[in-house]
Amino acid sequence: MQLEEIVTVLEEIAPPELAEDFDVGRIGLALDLKNDVKKIAVALDPTDYVLNRAAMIGADLLITHHTLIFHAVSCISKELADSLKIALDNGISLYSMHTNFDKAKGGINDALANRLGLSHIREVPIGRIGKITPCSTETFVNHVAKCLNTHVQYTGNLEEISTVMVFGGSGFRDQYIGAAREYGADAYVSSEMKHDIIRSYSDMVLVDATHYATENPGMQDLCPVLAERLKIDVEFIDHDPLIRTL
Repeated sequence: MQLEEIVTVLEEIAPPELAEDFDVGRIGLALDLKNDVKKIAVALDPTDYVLNRAAMIGADLLITHHTLIFHAVSCISKELADSLKIALDNGISLYSMHTNFDKAKGGINDALANRLGLSHIREVPIGRIGKITPCSTETFVNHVAKCLNTHVQYTGNLEEISTVMVFGGSGFRDQYIGAAREYGADAYVSSEMKHDIIRSYSDMVLVDATHYATENPGMQDLCPVLAERLKIDVEFIDHDPLIRTL
């Protein structure tokens, strides 16, 4: 299948116009080789490991959430050159779907909400809010860690949690947590929690489940959707950054 045909489908799944303003011009094809695509690789990040794995499995297209090139460049660093060389040497086009896929139906936040077993899910600014069977803070936090297969850190303690808002990626920001409070969320699950946020939202349970683990399910769930729609072999590449703790 020609690359341009696949791009049309990707833009149907995550329309570019859904992207945040800062993302405009940074989603879509980052490396367009106008090639015939017989196999697709999908990952969260276009790391060298992912690029090499995509080459190893014979992928012609790598679709990621985060783009290899985010800021405009006038000089290509050695690191960027090395990454691009892997793609160019192996004929791999690169496509990213970022905040447009956060917001899209069936995208990053829907996948996260579903992975945590939320019901009666509603869309809010960019995340999702839903219900869980009422439980204690400890039970809920353990549930998040188990469902996402990740370590977590959290703050707050409520006797009962029943309404949860999720935001895949870096979502500990006032405009998003403020919305969670407005919609009556008892708990908020996202990543990259900061000190000022902890101080300002002591009335809620805040769970930091890492950037990777909160966004990865959406990219995993994209694979069967693409395989069904495109009738092409699609393989997910998992590359969770190793974070050591003492």
